[in-house]
Amino acid sequence: GARAVFWNPRDYAVDRHRTTDDRPFGGGSGMVMKPEPLAAAIRAAQADAGAGVPVIFLSPSGAKLDDGRARELAGLKGMILLCGRYRGVDQRILERFADREISVGDYVLSGGELAAMVLMDAVLRHAEGVLGNPDSREEESFSAERAGMLDAPCYTRPEVFEGLRAPEVLLSGDHAAVAEWRRAESLRRTEKQRPDLLEKRREKSGN
Repeated sequence: GARAVFWNPRDYAVDRHRTTDDRPFGGGSGMVMKPEPLAAAIRAAQADAGAGVPVIFLSPSGAKLDDGRARELAGLKGMILLCGRYRGVDQRILERFADREISVGDYVLSGGELAAMVLMDAVLRHAEGVLGNPDSREEESFSAERAGMLDAPCYTRPEVFEGLRAPEVLLSGDHAAVAEWRRAESLRRTEKQRPDLLEKRREKSGN
């Protein structure tokens, strides 16, 4: 099964203060993660993971994480996720070790740890046996089956909550009518909340 191991660069620092960052060459604000502890930590992770496991750097300049990329990564035998801190990581580490860079969005986090957790959650959902019902993956927003549309709204018991009633069609038992309602609601929701997704869909279809 899937397992996660944390490799702390501080454990590979050589000085008594376990230093993992230093001032940037050329001046400027912030601190940069030093290459020596990172290199040692990455090599230890590679020895544990075995050959063929890519090193992925979590970076706002990386390729955007989406459901298709998560599915692709789920097919790998493993991943070594490199998390930055402070101002950044010495570029020589990326040149020597990083196989690819992935971003979870166009914003900056204090470190790559939260981004790594997002990536792991998105990827592990596609791993065999992680979800109790594998059909759940195909019914959610951004899945291949949804074709770039947001999911329809969800309801459960009670039928009436604080005066608000669940849609009658969902209680009807008419599966065809339910499917049509969900398609219509998916389109309506996408038009309202994410019209950019519909534009991308039209561009792909050539319409």
